[in-house]
Amino acid sequence: MRLHSWHLMTVAIGVWLLASACAPAAPTPPTSAPAAAPTTAPASAPSAAPAPKPSAAASPAVAASPAASPAASPAASPAASPAASPAAAPKPAVSPVAAASPAAGGTVSGTLPGGRKVSIALVVGVRGDPFYVTMQRGAQAEADKIGADLSVDGPAQFDPVQQTPIVDAIIARKVDVLVIAATDKQAMIEPLRRANDAGIKVISVDTFIGDGDYAGGPVTFPLSYIGSDNVQGGMIGCQALLQANGNKGKYYIQNVKPGISTTDQREQGCRQAITAAGDQATLVGVDYNDDSAANAAQQTSAVLQRTPDLAGIFGANLFSAEGAAQAVKNANLSGTVKIANFDAPEQAIADLRASVVDLVIAQKPADMGTVAVDYAAMAMQGNTSGIQKRVPTGYVVIDRNNVDTPEAQAAIYKSQ
Repeated sequence: MRLHSWHLMTVAIGVWLLASACAPAAPTPPTSAPAAAPTTAPASAPSAAPAPKPSAAASPAVAASPAASPAASPAASPAASPAASPAAAPKPAVSPVAAASPAAGGTVSGTLPGGRKVSIALVVGVRGDPFYVTMQRGAQAEADKIGADLSVDGPAQFDPVQQTPIVDAIIARKVDVLVIAATDKQAMIEPLRRANDAGIKVISVDTFIGDGDYAGGPVTFPLSYIGSDNVQGGMIGCQALLQANGNKGKYYIQNVKPGISTTDQREQGCRQAITAAGDQATLVGVDYNDDSAANAAQQTSAVLQRTPDLAGIFGANLFSAEGAAQAVKNANLSGTVKIANFDAPEQAIADLRASVVDLVIAQKPADMGTVAVDYAAMAMQGNTSGIQKRVPTGYVVIDRNNVDTPEAQAAIYKSQ
């Protein structure tokens, strides 16, 4: 596959996402089967129909930036072919941050009557991860802007056993608002319920608890879920792999572990894309690496031995793609077996430049942090009517043709 084909493919995906955004999809229960919304397809979490990020029609960086939804709206998946032809140029759309966060107009204050600052605790999924470092930077910049007090903590590993004591310590500190990337959608319900019962307002970022439908689902006490539409992200990655291989071939998913809301949905989206491609595309397996690149490499090596004609691999997070890429490189199959990498730290971009991976899907963690801080301040000021239950934050798709564009460079996660 020549490099310019990837460019044309990503532009086609961006335009296809626009076409889907123009047709509203009625909400369905989180466990519903795929129906007709072309770019959003959660079965266990809410999502919203996406609208492209403002850009020129010829922009090389493809962005999927859904506008914020006023309520959680689990949508269904497309039956349309991922190779659908573009019908129209992208139209400018309001960015999720501008739509969901009135701070852009200077209407949010982090200072309460009497002069006390709103106290916000951000608990990330794992300390030091570039995704969460970037989220923290966005949150801190917004807290400084509106005059709120922000503290940040997180576990050493993405583990509810490690994250729960951090939440309990925050409850004891009696902060105003807890913004959290929960490390398990079930195990973290009760710790966060304790925070809510203690009078601390809870906002989800990146991941969710329960089924993520905070308007009508089984868990409704969090004020908002701010994060990517991960079903859409999984579909974007696997549609890219499929188009690179003529919508046929054998595919493999490298994932972290079951029970993480985001990566569960990415796997779901990838599966749906492969199913929609028809009988000539096959999913040969899914492995869970426990967030270890070494495990991912071993598992992928075994798959390559069993399936020497493998066409593509979807890595549900950085370590999944990193380990898979190492196995493909060791087998001298780089470029032959295509790899889509979810998340965009600097290492993923280096792998892209070195042709170790073929596509990088960047989320927008800084936007998540920005909106969460604004919502925390709004909640403490009593402005809950302006808080949307679901705010999807979009993607930027990066390949070797557009990696040096300003849009792609701005999407790369920061390590410090």
